Amino acid sequence: MPNSQLPSDAAKQGPVLNAVSSRPDEPLAPLPSGLADFWRSFSSNKGALLGLVFFVIVVLCALLADVLAPYSPIEQYRDALLTPPAWGAGSSRFWLGTDDIGRDMLSRLLHGARLSLSIGLVAVILSMLPGIALGLLAAFFPDKLGTVILRLMDVMLALPSLLLAIAVVAVLGPGLVNTMLAIALVSIPGYVRLVRASAMSELAKDYVIASRLAGAGTFRLMFDTVLPNCMAPVIVTATLGFSDAILTAAALGFLGLGAQPPMPEWGTMLASARDYIERANWVVTLPGLAILSTVLAINLMGDGLRDALDPRLKKLS
Repeated sequence: MPNSQLPSDAAKQGPVLNAVSSRPDEPLAPLPSGLADFWRSFSSNKGALLGLVFFVIVVLCALLADVLAPYSPIEQYRDALLTPPAWGAGSSRFWLGTDDIGRDMLSRLLHGARLSLSIGLVAVILSMLPGIALGLLAAFFPDKLGTVILRLMDVMLALPSLLLAIAVVAVLGPGLVNTMLAIALVSIPGYVRLVRASAMSELAKDYVIASRLAGAGTFRLMFDTVLPNCMAPVIVTATLGFSDAILTAAALGFLGLGAQPPMPEWGTMLASARDYIERANWVVTLPGLAILSTVLAINLMGDGLRDALDPRLKKLS
């Protein structure tokens, strides 16, 4: 009886083995994944894709500024003060012209991209991390810590962010590091309120209740159970906050409270060039276009991320 069952078992297994090994050279079809679905949704937004391409170019220029820049950003050429760009009947030695003390505009713009992106990145990190922690604490302990945290955030939101940043820099003193700290401080309330609202909506769901019943501690519930499901809106907010940080840094630099000369920060370049807007418009136009195009590209990326990460928008599309 056992011997009579062997052929039937082999017959059952035979078609499966043949189906696997009949065409070994045929490539396997890629399995659908969350990353592939995200990229498909993101790339369908042409504006977001264009913003991503431009942003990647800006990042590469910032990383390779030492290689791409033809001159030092602080080197002065006294024989070439306010030289027009090459297309404006200027010398081909300076493709984008020079400023009022003879510094190459192209070199300063490339190194300025590194400074502006660094300010935006550091400010976003310094504001997002404490904002996430405070938002989770306000959601998990609404009666004890939640009220205190929210009232403090309301006080900070009552003041315009730029004025609050100016006040912080006035207390700490002008400089690059203090600019990052000021921008990060004024950006914290947005993350706190966003994370708290997202976490409060997640706490009532079944998977969180099941984790509580399974004996998960508060720390694990915060950062391992609830936080991953709140990260989609946080990522979108961080992307848009990146562009806000660049704008705020440029505004502080324009007011003389941000990066100090001779650092080639875009806002500082605008401040030093405002007296020459009629006589040498390129010293104002080029940093302004750099700020405008970079912020626009990041905002387009943020719109694409919002559409790709929001499941409700996917259903409507």
